[in-house]
Amino acid sequence: MPPVLADPTSAHPFVTLDFLNPVIGDDMAAVDRVLRKSLGSDVVLIRQVADYIIAGGGKRLRPALLLLAANACGYRGRDHHTLAAAIEMIHTATLLHDDVVDESQLRRGHATANARFGNPASVLVGDFLYSRTFQLMVSVNRMRVLSIIADATNLIAEGEVLQLMHTGDAALDEAAYFAVIERKTAKLFEAAGRIGAVLGDASAECEDALARYGMHLGMAFQIMDDVLDYSGDAAHIGKNLGDDLAEGKMTLPLIRALAIGTPDEAALIRRAIAGGGLTDFAPVSAALERTGALAYARERAERESDAAAAAITRLDASAAASTLLQLSTFAARRTY
Repeated sequence: MPPVLADPTSAHPFVTLDFLNPVIGDDMAAVDRVLRKSLGSDVVLIRQVADYIIAGGGKRLRPALLLLAANACGYRGRDHHTLAAAIEMIHTATLLHDDVVDESQLRRGHATANARFGNPASVLVGDFLYSRTFQLMVSVNRMRVLSIIADATNLIAEGEVLQLMHTGDAALDEAAYFAVIERKTAKLFEAAGRIGAVLGDASAECEDALARYGMHLGMAFQIMDDVLDYSGDAAHIGKNLGDDLAEGKMTLPLIRALAIGTPDEAALIRRAIAGGGLTDFAPVSAALERTGALAYARERAERESDAAAAAITRLDASAAASTLLQLSTFAARRTY
């Protein structure tokens, strides 16, 4: 049965990932062991930064997706632990670099690595994570997997550059926004789903279905991330509200409010995005509520969630398949 989820419009909703534990709890623990072993180094600073970011936790949705996809396709080996760790290391490397670019100070409720150790250390340890990721993939000796992750990593980099190019650009429209988040976020989710299927020697149809699932899941996840930047509880989401506005990022709620708001609201949003500061956070948030832009973005996340679920309707019934459906629901209704 699907989990009972809190209403996202209620005063204090808090949707958890506890439903993953009965199905992949042991696998996730194995992934954590691979991560800790793989991040070892005789370079003290690398160990310090690596230990810090691993201890910081995180949702680990991308490795969870890979594990569930592999289980749903009948895989019974151990390579999924190695590759799930590799996927998480790629994600962590992107976070290290993102936080430097964005000058972020808080992530997962803790000071960012760049705030703690400085920008040079964060960039270089991010590079170390990328190189160690490819060592892990080579150890599995599956060229198809290497190709999938190499392509995904390249597209993620493109997405990050696209986002940088659009910083402070209030003219960004929905099509351009979705092109950015498809590359920047959803592509790694897609890769995780596809790799799980490849490990399970799934049919081409099943592989494509799990890849589509991952893509839609990632889109829903990113849209909700952008919603929570204006409506979340900082104690739950683990970062400061308004970071996107401070960084001049034109996300879906702002795009919608700019399109349907009053001339004064449109001028406010343009000024806030161009200024890249938090002075206008309160009035911008009020404009997002008045125009229904946050509700609109949540509905778009729900549509992506529904598309993810629809992509895997032909999977054989299993605990893993059922949990994938629950995960798609979580992505669009999460509160952290």
